[in-house]
Amino acid sequence: MPAVDVPGSKSITARALFLAAAADGVTTLRRPLRSDDTEGFAEGLVRLGYRVGRTPGTWQVDGRPQGPAAAEADVYCRDGATTARFLPTLAATGHGTYRFDASPQMRRRPLLPLTRALRDLGVDLRHAEKEGHHPLTVTAAGVEGGGVTLDAGQSSQYLTALLLLGPMTRKGLRITVTDLVSVPYVEITIAMMRAFGVEVRREGNVFVVPPGGYRATTYAVEPDASTASYFFAAAAVTGGEVTVPGLGEGALQGDLGFVDVLRRMGAQVSVGTESTTVRGTGELRGVTVNMRDISDTMPTLAAIAPFASGPVRIEDVANTRVKECDRLEACAENLRRLGVEVTTGPDWIEIQPGTPAGTQVKTYGDHRIVMSFAVTGLRTPGISFDDPGCVRKTFPHFHEEFGALRARL
Repeated sequence: MPAVDVPGSKSITARALFLAAAADGVTTLRRPLRSDDTEGFAEGLVRLGYRVGRTPGTWQVDGRPQGPAAAEADVYCRDGATTARFLPTLAATGHGTYRFDASPQMRRRPLLPLTRALRDLGVDLRHAEKEGHHPLTVTAAGVEGGGVTLDAGQSSQYLTALLLLGPMTRKGLRITVTDLVSVPYVEITIAMMRAFGVEVRREGNVFVVPPGGYRATTYAVEPDASTASYFFAAAAVTGGEVTVPGLGEGALQGDLGFVDVLRRMGAQVSVGTESTTVRGTGELRGVTVNMRDISDTMPTLAAIAPFASGPVRIEDVANTRVKECDRLEACAENLRRLGVEVTTGPDWIEIQPGTPAGTQVKTYGDHRIVMSFAVTGLRTPGISFDDPGCVRKTFPHFHEEFGALRARL
């Protein structure tokens, strides 16, 4: 029974770094993800004047409840959306001038709902070029707090940024949300804030965050559930079996819900207290599934869809169009290159059963497109990638790990 050692969660590592930086005392993070995104986040903290000690298995962060130590800093956020959205929010709690920029890919990704909310809270935030996009400058003088309205229909990260900010404001925050996507990611944020000593109250579409700051702690980062989806899918399409330790019943990440989709398609799934196992049964049925809450695993399902006995229709995934690339179109285009029949709409994709033929996959520099179509490659010889290295964003050793799994399956 192959157990796969999946690296730590990107979303949990990013939140943990923010919380550790904001907390009173020294926080130890166990098994954080080491990848381009999280190294970029840690590097950003260092530029802002936080002390971050990094050894292979643990990171230690000296928290500063009063905000960044540096009075001035230039921070480059690389490709990381969490870095690009969370760090300017953290910087606002300090006193100084902080400039942020990001890669061309990240510069294209939207920021405006968060920008507006921060400005409504009195934060002096200016976009240097295009309104609502990087680069930007925060001239910080602490944040008073109070009531604010936010549209999080494009990304739950906007709400997460404000929730994380709440305890560092003088009055706390009362956030009214008009639209919200990827709810499980918000649940992760609230659960992690609790681990750092803060209780968020939810009243319908209003989130109430008390002032008073965070307490440092020792925090273990669970394996990345989105990354685990490729290994679970591999078991389902090959008839093999894969176990991922560290992801079980108490897992924070909603993306573990991907195994329920595999179960509906005919795979055997068992979720234990400490691990999850998926076993392929040789059967893969067509399915219609709403993936609004687990949209990062949409490409994983799209990549195995041709092997199902009936059509696979994925609905309510408009937000996948504003990720590292337009993932909905990227999946459709690559499936067509593989010779599979696909139709798409504004927020849905439907994939017909077929026998994919080997081709070069166009990755758009998106780590999830590479990892998803690597699963297709388990049953379709001759699949290659125009940019296989972009997996370094979340899983630098993906190709080695996946190759080892392929040999075992």
